[in-house]
Amino acid sequence: MFNKIKPYMGSYIRYTYAALGAMFAGLITSAVPFFMVYRIIKPLISGETLSAGYYAMHIAIIFACELVYTILYVWGLKFSHISAYNTLKNIRISLQKKLERQPLGAIQDMGNGRIKKLFTDDIDQVELLLAHAIPEGIANLSMALIAIICMFFADWKLALLSLCSLPLGLFAMGMMFKAGMERMNAYYAASAKMNATIIEYVNGMEVVKVFGRDGESYKRYEKDVKDYRDFTLAWYKVCWPWMSLYNALIPCVALVMLPVGTLFVLNGISTLADLVLVFCLSLSVGMPLLKALAFAGKIPQLGYKIDEIEKAMDREPLKSKDNQFIGNSHIVKFDDVRFAYQEQEVLHGVSLELGEGTLTALVGESGSGKSTLAKLLVHYYDINGGKITLGGQDITDMSIEALNDNISYVSQEQFLFNTTLYENILIGKPDASREEVLAAAEKAQCGEFLARLPKGIDTMAGDGGKMLSGGERQRISLARAILKNAPVIVLDEATAFIDPENEEKMNAAIAEIIKGKTVLVIAHRLQTIVNADKICVMKDGNIIAADTHEKLLESCAEYQKLWNSSEARANWQIGNEVRA
Repeated sequence: MFNKIKPYMGSYIRYTYAALGAMFAGLITSAVPFFMVYRIIKPLISGETLSAGYYAMHIAIIFACELVYTILYVWGLKFSHISAYNTLKNIRISLQKKLERQPLGAIQDMGNGRIKKLFTDDIDQVELLLAHAIPEGIANLSMALIAIICMFFADWKLALLSLCSLPLGLFAMGMMFKAGMERMNAYYAASAKMNATIIEYVNGMEVVKVFGRDGESYKRYEKDVKDYRDFTLAWYKVCWPWMSLYNALIPCVALVMLPVGTLFVLNGISTLADLVLVFCLSLSVGMPLLKALAFAGKIPQLGYKIDEIEKAMDREPLKSKDNQFIGNSHIVKFDDVRFAYQEQEVLHGVSLELGEGTLTALVGESGSGKSTLAKLLVHYYDINGGKITLGGQDITDMSIEALNDNISYVSQEQFLFNTTLYENILIGKPDASREEVLAAAEKAQCGEFLARLPKGIDTMAGDGGKMLSGGERQRISLARAILKNAPVIVLDEATAFIDPENEEKMNAAIAEIIKGKTVLVIAHRLQTIVNADKICVMKDGNIIAADTHEKLLESCAEYQKLWNSSEARANWQIGNEVRA
């Protein structure tokens, strides 16, 4: 297990070794007082008369050793935590870099709860291994072994008597491990499911309340919490009897040794001095051994957490190379593209060309494959067959950064960071001047609502952009895309949930962003794409027709159905009011 973590420790591994050395030295120092007590008691037993200075010196050594032990232990903890927290930092950075290379769709499939658990709960468990289990566990185990060896040198018969309870304690611990391991995977699966459900429950609270589904949603949440409780209790019920037994037996090293040892002394088999010495040494066995075994008991749990981290690290990255974009144009081609979600193919050999500087629209019923096709262009996933090229260059033959530099993707669910609106827009072009950011905001029709905010563009967006309305968040995201000024634009139903007033402003902003660009639009309101250079009709993962609006109305029954449906929605009325 340590070998799995070692690559992330880097130069900080020396702090782990320093912590191990300091704690081991501290524990050896802490054992000296027991020997000093023996040195004080022995002359008293034999009737030997010694000076007061002799006893004062031994008492001073006891206090000095306790002081040195405390100092060494504190320094050991300091070193181990320096190593641990820097290693956690390295693991998190490495995991972040790994996830950056993963298909974005796969990251979304993991869910917020799983990712949160991975970055916080699972990685935090490594701190227990590096800061405590390794330095303290090894030092305590070494201390116990040294004390046992000294006991055998003093009197092997008394040493054996003092260790009588140890095999029984170790047997109880082994049984606890066995019982716990059988249920551990189920316990952690229940824990992960509960975490995901809690985050989903909190994030979806608004929808749940609006549609009156709070009872049903709460039942799912309650069920997962109860399942976690039941798995936890089941785990502890099988472990606690064995845990209690080994906690009682292992420290009781004098349970047999003292009464039987007394008989040995009375019968001349052992001396009273040896009995006292072995008893003092036995006190350095029980508690250190118990501490070491307590850390050992956490190893299976740590192993599970580290395996989870490794699984995330070992996920297949996106197919890409470190090449720059070397295409001679910004023509986009989908050539016989096939794609499957979890073994079920959803795109069946789609071929499509987006001419440079043209606007191409994808329309179709929900589930026809429109958004999937758009996401494949921005490399959300690796395709299962065919190829996608930009300017004649396969998108897998360039770096993810190079692809992102050439494509802006705007969807209906744009995320804003909890920082200023200015900094949210600046993400599109980090080296842009303030004037450029303000100009992009103006082109995205943000001026009106920015003027109402207390600090204008320097107002905080709030968590997830909660300080703004949906339409305002979308316009900030469009300003980000305008500032980026990428030659290829993908608009994935960017106005799907916008009210009519905001949609007019959004359309004005979109008209600004697509000037002279290669544009792919997915629209649910067909009235917004009637002037597209080409409209592609998708059905069941295929493009069944591609032409202009007028020609499709004449020749494509599926498009006629979509158009009639869109017209009906546009003229939807309540009473005498008409929504146009």
